[in-house]
Amino acid sequence: MGKEKKDKTAKKEDTPATPGGGEDDTNTVSYETRVLACNAIAHPLASKKLTKKVLKTVKKAAKTKNVRRGVKEVVKALRKGQKGVVVIAGDISPVDVITHVPIMCEEADVSYIYVPSKEELGNAGSTKRATSCILVVQKEEVDYSDLYTEVLDEVKDLNKKLITTV
Repeated sequence: MGKEKKDKTAKKEDTPATPGGGEDDTNTVSYETRVLACNAIAHPLASKKLTKKVLKTVKKAAKTKNVRRGVKEVVKALRKGQKGVVVIAGDISPVDVITHVPIMCEEADVSYIYVPSKEELGNAGSTKRATSCILVVQKEEVDYSDLYTEVLDEVKDLNKKLITTV
């Protein structure tokens, strides 16, 4: 019986990995393809360049534990009055899970932005699972504060444009 287990594990190690499979699967899908999978309510949606900046900011904030992950934690933080930038995944299904988050952000005067992929958002937030939304908490004395303020300014501009067009 012990021999069989060794043979099984040896087989797993010997088999080559399938191309495009595993954790790197999200990297092979283009930005344009991910945008097509977004919900109709995903506005303002970050451009390709802004998406990279936002995810980089989330990644740096997650290292210093300045993020709130998931709908429940984000809503709780917004109710408590925490400020920052809310990043919402645009490809959430069912969409009812996150429809109240932008409304809460507007009431709390917190900027929010949609990114196309929940998987990328989860990876940037240092979690193994896909994440529907993340709040990057506003802190002054952090090493990524320049990047944070740059992202915050761009997101505020997008939110202002959205409000004036509606």
